[in-house]
Amino acid sequence: MFDQILNAARKNETHVVRFLRDLIAIKSLSSQEEQVIYRVKEEMEKCNFDEITIDPMGNILGRIGGGKHIIAMDAHVDTVDVGNRENWTIDPFKGAQKDGIIYGRGACDMKGALASIVYGGKIIKELGLENDYTLYIVGSVQEEDCDGLCWQYIINEDKIRPEFVIIAEPTNLGIYRGHRGRMEIEVRTKGISCHGSAPERGVNAVYKMAPIIQDIEKLNDRLTGEPFLGKGTVTISEIRSTSPSLCAVADSSTIHLDRRLAATDTMESAVKQIQELPGVKKAEAEVVVLDYAVPSWKGLTYPTKKYYPTWLLPENHPVLDCGLKTFEGLFGKKPEVSRWVFSTNGVAIMGMRGIPCIGFGPGNEIYAHMATEQIPIEHLVKASAWYAALPMVYVDSD
Repeated sequence: MFDQILNAARKNETHVVRFLRDLIAIKSLSSQEEQVIYRVKEEMEKCNFDEITIDPMGNILGRIGGGKHIIAMDAHVDTVDVGNRENWTIDPFKGAQKDGIIYGRGACDMKGALASIVYGGKIIKELGLENDYTLYIVGSVQEEDCDGLCWQYIINEDKIRPEFVIIAEPTNLGIYRGHRGRMEIEVRTKGISCHGSAPERGVNAVYKMAPIIQDIEKLNDRLTGEPFLGKGTVTISEIRSTSPSLCAVADSSTIHLDRRLAATDTMESAVKQIQELPGVKKAEAEVVVLDYAVPSWKGLTYPTKKYYPTWLLPENHPVLDCGLKTFEGLFGKKPEVSRWVFSTNGVAIMGMRGIPCIGFGPGNEIYAHMATEQIPIEHLVKASAWYAALPMVYVDSD
């Protein structure tokens, strides 16, 4: 059966490539995904999915089968913007094809994976691989802005709780079992403004922030972790201040922290580390975990804290074992087992809700968010075969 699945994937190559190029041609920033969602719906209909739903948040869920085992495969449909167009040597929205590679914004992160999971579903329908499972192919929204928010909604409001979820973010066709979490934190100092000609009359909030900045740089060096996911990190990504004018002493200052969380870190421990810095204590600075509350393309706002927990699937987990068996059955060799450097929707699925996740996706994550973003066509084909075969392997192992 593995050979039949791989052959079906190869026969679909031109179709999955065309679909991906169509997806790349549709600009779909976070909260602006409507057009690409409807393009995905069109392709799911063409591939004979059993049911297609666009939920109130704007996520699209294509269902195949109706068995007792609930399985989901996730690919977000939104992308980051292109940045400076002068850095691109090709049109980021053309889906240029050259020497077996597709180029453009979203090719790797992660419209290529979206095309592959949809065509994995098509292979299941073509070969009659439906078994005692219900498979949801999910095109999720707002991930680039707030990873995991879409799945908080799917689990809490759509009432879909899979036995496990495949995160189709790029893994270079390896199988990933976790990544560090992250948080967005602000540190705020207050001052007293006065005329800039006599700064001694006031209290400069920027000066109060200066030792805090140094403390945070030193904190990053002290952070620890475990060998597989790596150490936690913290860095300042923005600094800003306010004053009545540019001829006045700053009356407030704020720094924005990107805090990456090791397996041993929690929201509480990460906040406490900042609060206990000498500069923070001396300045009586405020430490705040930020909130996210931005409407989706359908106008729905689903607030959450900007805390995205670490997750790590045990190396002896049966879902990981099924992923390995599927890869070996299709390709005759063992895959690399690793972890992402960045964050994914797994922060909500497994990090918050405890639903097992593994990662498998076409493309190399090094090209994510770059002006050289690309994906090999061969990866699209192999990934679609793996997505088609995995539910069969999982149910057979039950």
